[in-house]
Amino acid sequence: MNLGMTPNRKFSREPSKWAVATMFFLALFQTAAAQSPATPDSDEIAIKQTAMDYIEGWYEGDATRMERALHPELAKRMVSLDSRGRSRLNQMSAMTLVQSTRAGGGKNTPKEQQQKDVTILDRFNNAAVVKIVASGWIDYLEEVKFDGQWKIINVVWELKPDTIKGSPPTTK
Repeated sequence: MNLGMTPNRKFSREPSKWAVATMFFLALFQTAAAQSPATPDSDEIAIKQTAMDYIEGWYEGDATRMERALHPELAKRMVSLDSRGRSRLNQMSAMTLVQSTRAGGGKNTPKEQQQKDVTILDRFNNAAVVKIVASGWIDYLEEVKFDGQWKIINVVWELKPDTIKGSPPTTK
């Protein structure tokens, strides 16, 4: 009885060239996938370092670190309420922030109260958004890769509720 097979066909127990190639590429893919998420790239490290220069520079009163982190055209903004309850935009330039740092504004925060939690929220090519949770406020930084270095170009910040009731940092 011939069921559509050639009567004298021999079957090999050795895998075909296609099967061997497929197994090789699957193993290669699994190895690459297992290794890639564990190591941050150099840009991610630089983005976090820029944020740390900014927050640690503030706490230490280190104007050099602060200036290194900022693009010269930085705009730092916060919305607050005036005495009539209307919104008001408070703005700070890079120069003002560097001078406030040099004057030691952040040194008033005791070391044990210095919070500096840095999280990269998003990144695409030469732009990143970073969140810093600090002692009495939260900063949202926009960083750009400018001339090969990550710089903070914009900051939007907000005081934490418990800071508003106490004495907020006015030069931050």
